[in-house]
Amino acid sequence: MLLIYCYDAYCGWCYGFSSVMNKIAEAYKTQLEIEVLSGNMIPEEEAKPIAVMAPYIQKAYKHVEERSGIQFGEDFLWHIFNPEKSDWIPSSLLPAIALSVFKSYYPDQAVSIASDIQYALNFEGRDLTDKEAYRHLLEKYLIPAETFYEQLAGEAHKENALYEFALVKQLRVTGFPTVLLQASDSKFYLLAQGYTDYETLKERIEKVFAELKTQEK
Repeated sequence: MLLIYCYDAYCGWCYGFSSVMNKIAEAYKTQLEIEVLSGNMIPEEEAKPIAVMAPYIQKAYKHVEERSGIQFGEDFLWHIFNPEKSDWIPSSLLPAIALSVFKSYYPDQAVSIASDIQYALNFEGRDLTDKEAYRHLLEKYLIPAETFYEQLAGEAHKENALYEFALVKQLRVTGFPTVLLQASDSKFYLLAQGYTDYETLKERIEKVFAELKTQEK
């Protein structure tokens, strides 16, 4: 069975949800294949300076911290509270391409890679539309820089990122994070839509397992 995690690198609630997904990935590593699909929360053609969304984030980030226990970093918050000085113009495409490249090396570590990309943005304050934002992760994942940047600039992973955007849309995902369990080609279970705590998500997975086991009898 396949657990599908639809996320966007620029989604603050996905950042809060990353610790939940890391625990789920560890708990079900022998029972579920887990795929992370990038959404397209901020399409490239609709990208606007951070100043446009900063007022919303100034209030929303506290809710994410209170609900999830995660922390946003000072380097990220500087851009949110000084948007007139920031040069950030967020767009979902490059981080989606980057995730695709990393997944090509470590498909079974997709959840932790997505988490690392979000930490780079939301805690370390790295601009995910800047190719250099990913360099520090190359050492962690033992990927040669020259090879990575060739792939990041190439067409294959861009096409894959665009395919993921289309697939997320086809799955009728309208917000992030969303978690689905695919039991067959045509059978999907919606497990989470928006931030969901670990115990609740685990309980829903177990409930689906029980239901499928009953159907087999």
